[in-house]
Amino acid sequence: MATLKEVKLKISAVKKTKQITKAMNMVAASRLRGAQTRMEGFRPYAAKFEEVLGSLAQSAGEESSPLLVAREEIKKAHIILCTSDRGLCGGFNTNLIEKAEHLASELTTKGIEVSFTAFGKKGRDWMRREKLAMVDQHLGVVGGSFGFSVASKSARKVVNSFLDNDFDQVFIVYGEFLSMAKQLPVVKQLLPIPPLEKKAEDVDAPYQAEHITEPSPEGLLGELLPKSVDVQVYRALLETSTSEHAARMMAMDNATKACNDMIGNLTLAYNKARQSAITAELMDIVGGAEALKG
Repeated sequence: MATLKEVKLKISAVKKTKQITKAMNMVAASRLRGAQTRMEGFRPYAAKFEEVLGSLAQSAGEESSPLLVAREEIKKAHIILCTSDRGLCGGFNTNLIEKAEHLASELTTKGIEVSFTAFGKKGRDWMRREKLAMVDQHLGVVGGSFGFSVASKSARKVVNSFLDNDFDQVFIVYGEFLSMAKQLPVVKQLLPIPPLEKKAEDVDAPYQAEHITEPSPEGLLGELLPKSVDVQVYRALLETSTSEHAARMMAMDNATKACNDMIGNLTLAYNKARQSAITAELMDIVGGAEALKG
């Protein structure tokens, strides 16, 4: 059985750990508010941007831009993986890496050569460990304060590589923020830009006249389609950043609760050990007194 001193030291160590996890929970909650505000403010813009481009693409046709045309033979694919730079956020990074690994495995079995771009140290480290082909890396972005230019520079590199036939398909893997308790790893095709999916409520919707555009839809698509990739990459980074803070907040909250449980169990063990020591001392005193009487 552990001595009183050992149990007391364990209680002290767990209390210090609890202070750390509680502080990290508060920091994550503070950063989450800012990240969530930015993400929720950008979501409607990204959705409307995608809707307008889908409408223009349908009226202009796939031949209006090479970014819309699917390649007849796919030989090379590229995956942009968004993870965090730091850990201590539960299974958030593990789920994203597993999603990317599963996608890469599916493509490889089809004979497609796969390369990667890493946002975040966790994804970068995984690529290095597995000795995967890493074209580009961006550290210190997800989880911090970043602007649209970060996503734009990375997206333009990918678009240029696609136009130069370096890639035949481009995917992005990121964490979509659904709620405080749920962050879903998502795979989305960036290039070629997939056609706009019709929702069930759009099928029975009344006819809407086509928008009159100046210049022509083809001219607009040439300018807007590359920007669409910028928007989708930026949205993915915002979603991943918010999801990371939410996952870390939940992980640290669970860790704090686990510390409270450990402190309760150790306190009980300490009281039992103390009671046992007191009982032993009393028995020694009583035994000594009986011996003196004899």
